[in-house]
Amino acid sequence: MNDLQRRVYRELLKVPRGKVTTYGDLARAAGIKNGQRAIGQMMNKNPFPVIIPCHRVVKSDGNIGGYFYGQNVKTKMLHNEGINVKNGKIQNLEKAVFRF
Repeated sequence: MNDLQRRVYRELLKVPRGKVTTYGDLARAAGIKNGQRAIGQMMNKNPFPVIIPCHRVVKSDGNIGGYFYGQNVKTKMLHNEGINVKNGKIQNLEKAVFRF
C-alpha cells in the first residue's frame, strides 16, 4: 500500500457507521484534485474491506456505485447501518452524507 492509499483509507475511516461519503468528497479530503476515478480504483483494491468501510463511498448523485462483492452486498451493508437504499440509490442523501 502506498502513501496516497494510506491517506485515502485514513480519511475514509472518519466516516461513521450510518453515514456515507462521495467519491469526490473523499478525494478532496485526501487532497486529490478531481480524484473521483482514482478513489473508485482504490476502493476496488481495498485490501481490508471489513476494516476500511469502502461500502460507505457512493456517487454524488446518490447512486451507490460499484462494490467488489456486488451491489446487492453493498446495499445490504448500507441497510444494516441504517442507510435507506431504493433502486440502487441512497434515499435522503443530504441527511446520510458525512462532510469532512
